[in-house]
Amino acid sequence: MGFGTHVRRVRDEQLPLVRRHAALRCAVGHYCPLGFNATWAYLAATARPSPDLRRDPEALLRALDTLEASRAVRLDEAAAFAARRQVEKAAGRRTPRATDTAHLRGPRWPGETAPSRLGLIAAVAHCHDTFRRFPYPDETLYPDSKAPQLAALHAALDSYASSYLRSLGHLDSPVHATLTETVHGINRLVRPGYAPLNGYLLQWLRFARLLTYAADVRLDGRSSEQTSAASVASTP
Repeated sequence: MGFGTHVRRVRDEQLPLVRRHAALRCAVGHYCPLGFNATWAYLAATARPSPDLRRDPEALLRALDTLEASRAVRLDEAAAFAARRQVEKAAGRRTPRATDTAHLRGPRWPGETAPSRLGLIAAVAHCHDTFRRFPYPDETLYPDSKAPQLAALHAALDSYASSYLRSLGHLDSPVHATLTETVHGINRLVRPGYAPLNGYLLQWLRFARLLTYAADVRLDGRSSEQTSAASVASTP
């Protein structure tokens, strides 16, 4: 079943609330720009004043409205990108620039307005809790020479997330810069194809990218990558 079918079920007041709640989770499964769990945390937090989606049908509908609005913007972006690429290919530019595809990579909350700070904080808090509970890589998966680097990256990511949550969505510039270096450090340890350590590193990387995006969102709702992409797109 597609996104639209689940949306109709969420709005169907004849259905039991438990089925409408399950339909919303299925809709999030189809469209989760921050990842499933982070997107769900974002929606639950922004469905104020009663974010209990299991028991409050009004909160359930508010969460659905938020999800649908973001998805509509994402579909418009995809259509605009496809049309622009068609023109560029006809002009001989077969490969898009990195800035052209920045908005397609990593977690991001598309919308007509700035993403909710409360929603992003909730998403980071949920993923931070998961990160802390996720097992640390067994020492048999990496050589002794990598142990200090792995420990430092794990501790740094935990520290940055704690700082972000304590400051209610703010990271100062030096901390933000070192967070970016941490992302690069994790990336450098990921190996092509199947590697047992990748299962841990990729989970760290997903969390690090969400944290970087949340910390980088500006008051106008766009990250530095989005600003660059928008500037390129508006250039004749």
